[in-house]
Amino acid sequence: MSKLKELFSDTAVYGLSSVVARFLGYLLVPFYTSYFNPGEYGVVGLIYVAIVFLNVIFTFGMESAYIRHATERAQSADVYKTLQTALLLVGSTLALLLVAGSSWLQPLMSLENHDADTIYLLLIGILWFDALGIIPFAELRLVRKSYTYASIRVVNVLINLSLNIWLVAGLGLGIEAVLISNFIASALTTVALWYITRAQLKGQFRTDLLKQALLFGLPYVPNGIGFAINEGIDRYFLNAMSPDDISRIYGVDYSSDDITGIYNACYKLAVFMLLSVQMFRMAWQPFFMKYASDAENPQLFGKVFDWFNVFSAGIFLVISLFAVEIAGINVPILNDSLINSRYWSGLSIVPFLMMAYWFQGWFVNFSAGIFIKDQTSKLPGITLVGAIITLSLNVWLVPVLGMDGAAIATLTCYAAMSFILLHYSQKTLRVNYRVPRAIGLMIFCAILVWLGTESDISYVNSLQGRLVLLGFGALFVFLFNKPKRDTSN
Repeated sequence: MSKLKELFSDTAVYGLSSVVARFLGYLLVPFYTSYFNPGEYGVVGLIYVAIVFLNVIFTFGMESAYIRHATERAQSADVYKTLQTALLLVGSTLALLLVAGSSWLQPLMSLENHDADTIYLLLIGILWFDALGIIPFAELRLVRKSYTYASIRVVNVLINLSLNIWLVAGLGLGIEAVLISNFIASALTTVALWYITRAQLKGQFRTDLLKQALLFGLPYVPNGIGFAINEGIDRYFLNAMSPDDISRIYGVDYSSDDITGIYNACYKLAVFMLLSVQMFRMAWQPFFMKYASDAENPQLFGKVFDWFNVFSAGIFLVISLFAVEIAGINVPILNDSLINSRYWSGLSIVPFLMMAYWFQGWFVNFSAGIFIKDQTSKLPGITLVGAIITLSLNVWLVPVLGMDGAAIATLTCYAAMSFILLHYSQKTLRVNYRVPRAIGLMIFCAILVWLGTESDISYVNSLQGRLVLLGFGALFVFLFNKPKRDTSN
């Protein structure tokens, strides 16, 4: 139990910083949806999807490689110096290539009606600084300087938030203000990280370590691209919807940029589940590497999986059952709701995306065996399957179901990927995951949400009825996490 407490402690610190950072960052959602129309916010969404894709290439798996090879502290300085140098060279080369390819990349982000060159250069600058900050951040996680890590994350968001408010509300700038704010926050954060971890630069650049890091980390590139496809390609499919399909599905004269913006805003409600997955992942990787050779791994990792499902079920029920009430929370400073009512037509996607991120959490749980046994070469194949599912279902479902189709594609993809990884993970490290029990919990929670949001029973889908459903869900979650009986005697 002491080991679980250690994991919970680190998760709590990383989680608190992520909660605060995400909460502060989420304040930009009502701000953006109040100041920007759906079409403008749709362009912002396309830009940040591009950043997610390109960030995978700029970092080429070096964060995971650093955690893997710098665990041995005697050589950690050499690993740090080697990987930072590689990131600097690769990042600078990629930045120049992006500048050269601006003429065909800019139109993909619908920048033609904006200050395209400025926004594009700022995007490149964000990518460059963020890439050079991943190793210092990983170092702080590895040496368990979680409070320093948390403080830097929060300050980064505060800078970004403050600049957005000043530039948009104060100076009246357009969406370029979003990129200016992010660029300044990223640059200041990375410079601060360099200073804090400067002692690690005393190491030596070693080609043998670089080869080891590349062999371990490069399989994460297609893996990362696969996740980027799953996370963001749906915006591009929605942005390509025909006016006829939009009119048939929604009966409103939306543009494709409008649909993308509405989807992007409502997607943000799923941030609460994504947050739980991210804060767990931050603590999980160093934790399972620390106990990689522990004889009690099968039981320990199984208990972690159970507890993850307990917390995920609670988050899923609360956000999915009360998405409308949450979206309608008044933000006094803006005198507007958390998500402007112009965007509420997309709230039906929230349960699908919450469930998708729940499955992503399963993927993170199951990655322990692959990581410990150096079987990361399996990941590209898994993410390739996921990417094919995402692309195929978006092609099929988006023209038919619109935003709901994109969300269902994301859910299907993450579910498939988690089960494929479970298959391979159990071959490398047998863990006592109670998967059938967890599936039962998911199905029960999904039924409760359907009753509370989609059924025609007036009392059940009222606020009081949904509170009752939440109570039933809480009772079921409690019963789910009851320990297994010891039948060994």
